[in-house]
Amino acid sequence: MKITRIRYYESPITRPMVNQSFHVVTIETDAGITGIGEGGSPDLVKQLAAQLIGQDPTKIDHLWQLMFRGLFYPAGREKTHSIGALDLALWDLRGKALGVPVHQLLGGLSRDYIECYCTGFPNPKKLSTAETARACIEAGFRAFRTSVSDPGSRPFQNREMVLATHQHCKEVREGVGKAGDWAIDFHTRLDFPDAVKLANLIEPLEPYFVEDLIRSENNNVYRQLRPMVKVPIAVGEQHSHRWDINELIEGRLIDYNRVSIPNCGGITEYTKLAAICETHYVGQTPHFTGPIGEAALVHCNSTFSGPVLMEMTGASIDSPHRSYLPECYDYKAGKLYANSRVGLGVSFDATKIPMFWEVTKHDQPIPLYRRPDGSLTNW
Repeated sequence: MKITRIRYYESPITRPMVNQSFHVVTIETDAGITGIGEGGSPDLVKQLAAQLIGQDPTKIDHLWQLMFRGLFYPAGREKTHSIGALDLALWDLRGKALGVPVHQLLGGLSRDYIECYCTGFPNPKKLSTAETARACIEAGFRAFRTSVSDPGSRPFQNREMVLATHQHCKEVREGVGKAGDWAIDFHTRLDFPDAVKLANLIEPLEPYFVEDLIRSENNNVYRQLRPMVKVPIAVGEQHSHRWDINELIEGRLIDYNRVSIPNCGGITEYTKLAAICETHYVGQTPHFTGPIGEAALVHCNSTFSGPVLMEMTGASIDSPHRSYLPECYDYKAGKLYANSRVGLGVSFDATKIPMFWEVTKHDQPIPLYRRPDGSLTNW
């Protein structure tokens, strides 16, 4: 097979942030097989797509290296996210070519289903915090997720928000009960001392994890933070490939990896990141990015033997993507299930959303150097 055309479509439900794009990419081949992926930005995906035209789509890891390194500069977080969009389509294409679901290509299932926690659990009846958390657990979710309190239009006063969040968390714990779990995202909003204070205040409430306690630019800060708190720590929503977070995992500075697909660079990179996590006994609690990304995460985490808890958002429960993705992830009563459909198990109706562009011509702006065995090295 050879890649002949790549198209990029505008999702009507995409997030405004580049790193949480729900845009759809398709990779077509001369064998009549098309792979479907998701994520990235129009300009970055287009430049990467031109490198893939004429290539053999079965050489997925080779093509990942080509996209990551083929323009000399290593990819940053935004570009890696765009690589992930194309990588998803390559894995979908490979599964379709072989007539199997992607999870079979990754070693087969390790679990019957994946438990989920819910962010933004629907609350149309305007229930109290405790009642909403209770309803979430009764709906089948393993955990209810909340965040640091929102000051609204007022300035963000750390001390005030810490106290308000502590009270809110007590109500959440009351709602989920002894049998339920809950988690909180600090969302990197707090300064270091306030993050430590809040983490210690909520420790008796036994959160399943506490996410992104401090800003994500400097991983080494977690070496100071880790001894100061006892709550389980989850980090990764703002991170990317394995080189971006490996020190946190290898240093046992976190308990759960929040890096997601396509942000990390797709399935190719996520499986390598998962292997590092398994080596260091770090579980997976990936961030929800988009519907196709969620489907891919089910394939990856269904074959991971360590702890897994995946995110569902209130909006995703209502499945707003079904207009253009009639088949996607399989969700029921707080759980995600791997399916037996080929590839990612996603079907796409291209007539329902507009196309940004298509690429049919190969472009490799700088020369590539290869070792004697044909593998890539840097220019």
